[in-house]
Amino acid sequence: MATIEPSLFDWRDVEACSDLDRFYLARDHLPDARLLQYLEVMRGPGRDDYPVAAMWNALIAGVVFQHPSLEALLRELARNPALLQACGFAVLPIQRKPVTQLVRDPASGRLQAVREAPADPQAAVPTSWSFSRFLANVIELEETLGMVTEMIGALREQLMAALPDFGCHLGYDGKAIESHSTGRTSRTTGTTSAPDADWGQHETGGVDARTGKAWSKVKSWFGYGLHLIADTRYEIPVAMHLTPASHAEQPELRAMIKELFAETPALAQRCGDFSADRGLDSAETKALLWDEYGIRPLIDTRELWREEKQHPDDDPSKPITRPLFPERVDTIVHTEKGSVHCICPHTGVQRDLAFQGFEADRNALKYRCPAAAYGLDCQGRDACHQAGGVSPGDYGRIVRIRLDEHDRRIFVPTPHGSPSWRRGYNRRSALERINNRIDNSFGFERHFIRGRAKMTTRVGLAPAVMMAMALGHVRQGRIEQMRSLVQPIPSTG
Repeated sequence: MATIEPSLFDWRDVEACSDLDRFYLARDHLPDARLLQYLEVMRGPGRDDYPVAAMWNALIAGVVFQHPSLEALLRELARNPALLQACGFAVLPIQRKPVTQLVRDPASGRLQAVREAPADPQAAVPTSWSFSRFLANVIELEETLGMVTEMIGALREQLMAALPDFGCHLGYDGKAIESHSTGRTSRTTGTTSAPDADWGQHETGGVDARTGKAWSKVKSWFGYGLHLIADTRYEIPVAMHLTPASHAEQPELRAMIKELFAETPALAQRCGDFSADRGLDSAETKALLWDEYGIRPLIDTRELWREEKQHPDDDPSKPITRPLFPERVDTIVHTEKGSVHCICPHTGVQRDLAFQGFEADRNALKYRCPAAAYGLDCQGRDACHQAGGVSPGDYGRIVRIRLDEHDRRIFVPTPHGSPSWRRGYNRRSALERINNRIDNSFGFERHFIRGRAKMTTRVGLAPAVMMAMALGHVRQGRIEQMRSLVQPIPSTG
């Protein structure tokens, strides 16, 4: 037997805040009253050995403390009476009272009172079967009424009330969620063990900065796609959808935008910009954000122009340009990224036009002649003015690009690559950190979940708990800690 030397001090003398405080944040700030009412109705008048509220709190504790499976959660409850009590379970085993029944004696025919011995004490920790049955009820409520994911909407509004600038900067990202099923088709049934999941592919590519060679990588997975919209300043989710893996991101994003702003119109009025990576580059999406909601799209632009690359005089080191006004012979050209240039008709020198801002009343981007704006010598100024059909004088030529008259995928209110565009687009990295938390902190990198209904419930709990903990931190004056999932809560005593 190992001998333990006595310590010079007792840890009970050290003032420390319990790790259960993180659980209390989620438990006390989740808007789950309606869900609990329905769960009580589903239980009916049956036995109440394990109260509905306690079972629900245990489910939330499993998310907060990152238990990978139901069995891991039950083992933790069995060895942690503090957590068991915090969830609402009885810490001591449940004792059964002896039952007295009237039994007729077969010999004499008389009724006799027989006192039966009580059953063995029932463990305070729910059984795996009891918890699985409870979880099935939760999944059914999510599948039929969306009661788990509707908490995200309620928390979104509460966070908007607590933080006046919450939702000013939004962003989107999609994420692969693999099913526990292998995706192999059964020879007997012709289906997989997760029939509502399917195969998805995601291709990424680029150019190696050292070698200049193009590269591409294709990821395939069987399962689902998580579509997430989040506040990119506070790194807190605001909406989510779960679809089969093969579902395209662009139409799903537009559907989420319409649904989100229909549910919370105040968020559409508050939001100033919306960022997404180049995979979401679409004229329809950018036009929807700006035309319908007045939100500036900060979405990277894909390079789709290929025709010029086939020309023998093409220089791969230079970006491809096309005339801004193709219906006439002019000196103004633009790139696929939306930068606007003029080509001097006398020397052939290409210069960037001076950006003068976005004119909201005209719904147009305003640019000015670089020679006049920066005091440059331009020998072809008169020919440029003649080609544009203008007589601007000393101020120089003005070029206005009306959004409704040009390619909406290329021209947006905040030009691609401008300082304000870069600041807003760089905030999109918040989505990558949220996805990392979903993978690692909430256990979706390795899980045992099959079926879309179960996956939607489990995935929906992750952002709901994240938002509830953030709301708790904000209300308790710890805004700087609102995105933390594991950091201890400082003592206020």
